[in-house]
Amino acid sequence: MVIVGGGVGGLSTGVYARMNGYRTRIFEMHEIPGGCCTAWDRGDFTFDWCVSWLLGSGPGSEMHRIWLELGALQGKEMRHFDVFNVVRGRDGRKVYFYSDPDRLEAHLLDLSPADARVIRDFCRGLRRFIRCLRVYPFLKPVGLMGPLERTRMMSRFVPYLNVIRGSITVLMRDYSQRFADPLLRDAFNHILYEKHPNFPVLPFYFQLAAHADRAAGVPEGGSLGLARSIEDRYRRLGGEIACNARVEEILVEDGRAVGVRLSDGSEHRADIVVAACDGYTTMHGLLRGRYLNGEYRRLYTRTIREPETVFPGYFSVFLGLNGEFPHADPCTTHLLTEEEAAPLLGIRHPSVNVQFRSAHYPELSPPGTAVVYATYFCDIGPWRELSTGPERSSRAHRGEEVHTLPVRRGREYVRAKRRAADALVETIDRRHPGLRDAVRVRDVATPLTQVRYTGNLDGTVLGWQPFAEGGETLEELVRKYGPGLPGLDGFYMSGVWATTGGLIRAAAAGRHVMQFVCRDDGREFRAEADESAPPPTHRLIPVGPRPGPGERPT
Repeated sequence: MVIVGGGVGGLSTGVYARMNGYRTRIFEMHEIPGGCCTAWDRGDFTFDWCVSWLLGSGPGSEMHRIWLELGALQGKEMRHFDVFNVVRGRDGRKVYFYSDPDRLEAHLLDLSPADARVIRDFCRGLRRFIRCLRVYPFLKPVGLMGPLERTRMMSRFVPYLNVIRGSITVLMRDYSQRFADPLLRDAFNHILYEKHPNFPVLPFYFQLAAHADRAAGVPEGGSLGLARSIEDRYRRLGGEIACNARVEEILVEDGRAVGVRLSDGSEHRADIVVAACDGYTTMHGLLRGRYLNGEYRRLYTRTIREPETVFPGYFSVFLGLNGEFPHADPCTTHLLTEEEAAPLLGIRHPSVNVQFRSAHYPELSPPGTAVVYATYFCDIGPWRELSTGPERSSRAHRGEEVHTLPVRRGREYVRAKRRAADALVETIDRRHPGLRDAVRVRDVATPLTQVRYTGNLDGTVLGWQPFAEGGETLEELVRKYGPGLPGLDGFYMSGVWATTGGLIRAAAAGRHVMQFVCRDDGREFRAEADESAPPPTHRLIPVGPRPGPGERPT
């Protein structure tokens, strides 16, 4: 088996393939595995770019079992905050989204007694969803379930049908209009850090419920540490990885995928090819547009270009600070004024998420310092208009071909990048006086940076958006055809483009694709947890309102 892409989806596919006896080799374009689940060093600081929460980080769900099978969490401490996110309004008021429904209800009632009915309704649904989450299926794709399995699965959801039906049919942007308080009307749309206009209430319940159940914490060692743990599990099982290896074509003979051709011209033959990389590149680049039947052609030519179909990329600023800023909340979405948002090129909604990342990962920065990670959902178009250089370039570096090296994008691009970063620093400094002067080092990334490192369409991090036409169509096609293409044997897709959602979905996709492979080969699928290290430990970190310097406790 050849696997194209060494992100979490590709690594997961490799782990499950090795557990089932397949010889595997992963080809990864970047110098290290991990894909979007990554981090990098700047001086004494490690800037962690991915995991702000990890679904399945705690026991009690099928999600957790997948991470244990991948060896991702063993021997690590899981950190759990008691507040999922803070939303700060333009007037300075804050909404603390406690994941515990009782604390959340009390806090919201204190903020707006006039909204008691809507507040109690939301928290009542959250209480029910916490119990529902524990029966949510992740281990086996619906397309492989027999009638009896599907009946059993559905029967477990019977007690929660009302809350599921009620939360999946109402968009949060409509639900939030029930609040009289203008801050709550806006804040509820930003529970998940950024605004998701087409999300119903259900994913908000799902996320808060997982957080309340200690199943959405962050892992010691951060994002790259998570990816490295899965890589280690894969290598210990006998898997091979080739980095700095960019696949240019999937080789097809007589309607069957038979290997890949790399950018250096070498060919690598295989019985099975799994594409765990960008879906658009796979369809239109690696496969040259072949084997797209009517349904897949519509999905990957028309639907994929429609608004709100694919997650946008991010504009990101990292700051390494001299000083700890102990009164800063770990994670806050700041609602911006028009003046504050104006310099932020490509911004989709006037808000920015600011994380004091050293609260998540204190081991990634020196004692007495802090790391700030500020992001906003960002359209790539305005950055493309300013860029004068290629989006990606391969060239020799230290005797080998490298595909993710920096490229020149022109003065206007650099100026816009600096202007947006400066504006974000000023905005954060107004909320946390003295921060600007404490900056020791900073790093900035646009969606074009994400394209350079991952090749993902328009710099997207998560691929298909759920609850939109593209994501729903994909799920229907996977149920109908499996995670491949009709008419092309020996080919499968994995990772975020074979599903919808974040890291746990990418990890689960590796398990699912191998269940389809085993079915097609007449094998019994096998999986077991990694027992080479002790299970993870867990620590709860209180957040909540705290007095600032010179303030009295409330």
